[in-house]
Amino acid sequence: MGTGGVVGLSLDAGLATVTLERADASNALDRAVKEQLLTALENVAADNGVRAVLLAAAGKNFCVGQDLAEHVAGLEADAAHAMGTVGEHYNPLLRALAGIRVPVVVAINGACVGAGLGIALAGDIRVAGEGVKFATAFTGIALAGDSGLSHSLVQALGPSRATGLMMLGDRFTAAEALDWGLVHRVVPDSELLETATALARRLAEGPTAAYAQVKKLVAAESTGLTEALEREREAAELLGQSKDHRSAVDAFLAKRTPVFEGR
Repeated sequence: MGTGGVVGLSLDAGLATVTLERADASNALDRAVKEQLLTALENVAADNGVRAVLLAAAGKNFCVGQDLAEHVAGLEADAAHAMGTVGEHYNPLLRALAGIRVPVVVAINGACVGAGLGIALAGDIRVAGEGVKFATAFTGIALAGDSGLSHSLVQALGPSRATGLMMLGDRFTAAEALDWGLVHRVVPDSELLETATALARRLAEGPTAAYAQVKKLVAAESTGLTEALEREREAAELLGQSKDHRSAVDAFLAKRTPVFEGR
């Protein structure tokens, strides 16, 4: 099976591999990527032959988050509804990932930023290349966050460190992510795909029903994703109309340092 386009989907001996394939744009999330990724995840969830999932990315970077050029076009066309993508695309994506009954392994390479980070953290087991750089990045363009980060980071790190990462937007390394428990394993960049694939195949050959129950038990201890996604949507729609957000996005695209006015 396959979706083609900018997201690939293949199935081999119970292992479904979903690949972000917009490598020329560092797998930035434009409408096509978001729609095709959701379709791929829904196909995986509906296929009883799938026993594990590998989520990976072509090119140098896993995902740099929202495609800001497309976002600016949305702001220019209809600023009041430009952040509708959070409710229309990101929240369904995160719910779809969270709802997959089998293990999801994420292979993270290069840059993993913004919504890319949120998507990566929605997997069950994350393997990162040693050169990976992570960041939340949202406040850099005067937004608060989406893709479940307000839930996943607090669950993994506690409110203090999560708040620091979300407010300051500082980059952090694969080694730091491993130390904090955000990733399961860090490997040399050249070994990333091989290691993550082997791990996913091991899970695909394991006790699928037991893994499904593990996921249920863990989810029961980290409730609140649905509520967090709704709060993120409300914040995004509010902040998406702010002057700071628009000027920051323009500055980012022009490779200038943004100046925030607090409005």
